[in-house]
Amino acid sequence: MFGLDERIASFSDGTTMAVVVAVAILLGLRHASDPDHVAAVSTLVASGKERATRSAAKLGIVWGLGHATSLFVLGLPVVLYSAYLPEPVQQGAETSVGVMIVVLALVLLARWHRGAFRDVSHSHRARGRLQAYGIGVVHGVGGTAGVGLLLLATIPSHALAVVALVVFAICTALSMALLSTGWSVALGSAPVRRCFHHVAPALGVVSLAFGVWYALGAQGLLPYML
Repeated sequence: MFGLDERIASFSDGTTMAVVVAVAILLGLRHASDPDHVAAVSTLVASGKERATRSAAKLGIVWGLGHATSLFVLGLPVVLYSAYLPEPVQQGAETSVGVMIVVLALVLLARWHRGAFRDVSHSHRARGRLQAYGIGVVHGVGGTAGVGLLLLATIPSHALAVVALVVFAICTALSMALLSTGWSVALGSAPVRRCFHHVAPALGVVSLAFGVWYALGAQGLLPYML
């Protein structure tokens, strides 16, 4: 995805407000489609607790706000002073994202094993907002927004760079909400609900494998290309 980020950023001249904001919007919308975000939201929504569209939208908004919070707090020194987190901290944060995806996948598999998805008409308690917010914060710290922040840091004007960072964070949050809602619509359709008990283990295993790879890749133990 980094190549796509760079192509998007190439449209910016770094000085014109409208152009910089437009590029920040595109970067934010693109960033929400990173594989670690997709893996997390698919397991969150598929858990059966947020498959109602309205609940999933609220989940996505809170998740996105958590992401935007840490992205802005940690991104501000980057765009102003090119001050990045120490490498061990970045590595630990990215590892925590992989571990988090593994945990979400295990929860999904545990619920499937208990037969939670057999009764398609049964309603489930919504996931706590604080939990979703915390997951978003972890993603903002350890996700793959580094290249986006690096590109924003090249903007000569500090004021314009801060504006671009705010727009980038907000658009990423909105995209994450849309992503969560889209998953809920897909998983909430009648055909999927009827067969979801058979689909859930495959989704869980794929997310589990991705989370393990992501965590090991962050530690340099496997090829890591995100």
